[in-house]
Amino acid sequence: MTDSLSTPAPARDPSADGRPAPPGRGFPRLWAASTASNLGDGITMIAFPWLATTLTGDAFAIAAMGIALRLPWLLFSLPAGVLADRLDRRWVMVTMNAARALVICVLAVLVALDAHSLPVLYACALALGFAEVMVDNTAQVILPAVVGRDGLETANGRLMSTQIVTDDFVGRPLGGLLLGVSLALPFAFGAGAAALAAVLLLTLRGTYRAAAPAGGPPGSAPRRAMRAEIAEGVRWLWAHPLLRPLALSLALMNMTSAAVMAIYVLYAREVLSVGALGFALLTAVTGAGGLLGGLLAYRVSRAMGRARSLMLLLMIEVVAYGVGALSSSAYLVGAAVSVTGFGAVLWNVITVSLRQSLIPDHLLGRVNSVYRLLGWGAMPLGMALSGGLVSVVEHQIGREAGLRTPFVLAVAVILGVMVYVRRHFTSRTLPG
Repeated sequence: MTDSLSTPAPARDPSADGRPAPPGRGFPRLWAASTASNLGDGITMIAFPWLATTLTGDAFAIAAMGIALRLPWLLFSLPAGVLADRLDRRWVMVTMNAARALVICVLAVLVALDAHSLPVLYACALALGFAEVMVDNTAQVILPAVVGRDGLETANGRLMSTQIVTDDFVGRPLGGLLLGVSLALPFAFGAGAAALAAVLLLTLRGTYRAAAPAGGPPGSAPRRAMRAEIAEGVRWLWAHPLLRPLALSLALMNMTSAAVMAIYVLYAREVLSVGALGFALLTAVTGAGGLLGGLLAYRVSRAMGRARSLMLLLMIEVVAYGVGALSSSAYLVGAAVSVTGFGAVLWNVITVSLRQSLIPDHLLGRVNSVYRLLGWGAMPLGMALSGGLVSVVEHQIGREAGLRTPFVLAVAVILGVMVYVRRHFTSRTLPG
């Protein structure tokens, strides 16, 4: 691997003329497009629920907004992977960002005219969720053609660090400020950010179709039924001795993380006794740890090796969730949460880079979508489990014990994942 994106190993650019792309030269454009897109996401993710609260005070109706934004990951992840393998990946991202810009722009106009309603918000959230699935999945599978296989960990680290900065530290506070001026302004800004991302992606030269499985011209693989192509991606992932346990581990980790986050605001208010500003700071320190993880992921992975790095991250998770289960200090919990942010991003940088390196290009979109379906699909299950556990324990023991229960569950699950990972991943079985 290289320490600089300016000199990655030459990668084959799947362009129509078959000529190799200039190594790494397209990454600044992709990086800039990702920055613009994530900035818009951070702003609109604050604006959507806030706008909903101006229309209703019903808790379920407000929660449904988050469901509308995340439901497409369950419904559309697998077809999105097929499309990423069938179509030019750059044009998929350009088209979906343009669609996002149009949807958000229409919503901005409706809000400015005071013609919006909850059904309109749900419809827009669903449309944006479907576009997000396409953009996010395709952004991961296009990266090897842009930076080369040897530049993946460095590139992923920089992309994830920038995502955290623009989404958590810039986009969300900026969205709050724009809401103070006008309810429509955050959506207008988000539409402009999505449009800018589409324009920046247009400046990438060449085409980015998946390579043919037998080494033929890009895009020459025969088309089959979508169900057959999805099944091929599922079989490939499930048969892989390294990626299958990684995918299952991610599903369990995301389930426990979602279980904790589902009650985190109540835990912060009632157990840690913090107000709105304190809760904002508690969520921000996760981003601070994640930013550090993105910047240092390459160096940590190189110094410790991937297998030891992943085991260290699981140990960090156990300690952090243990602190949440036992402590009532906002400062101590905040410190623990920041470390989990570091670990989560380091895990993602290592495992995303592995997927991009190990999966054949003609299968990359489909296998990646199956992997992400397992990870993201486990999150609503964790949320539902968390709510049920808190209710049961609260009635049997008490409110505080109920709010601490998801942390106890997380410790138990992550300890199980550590045993599982230790059996499957060693310096011999895990490349790098």
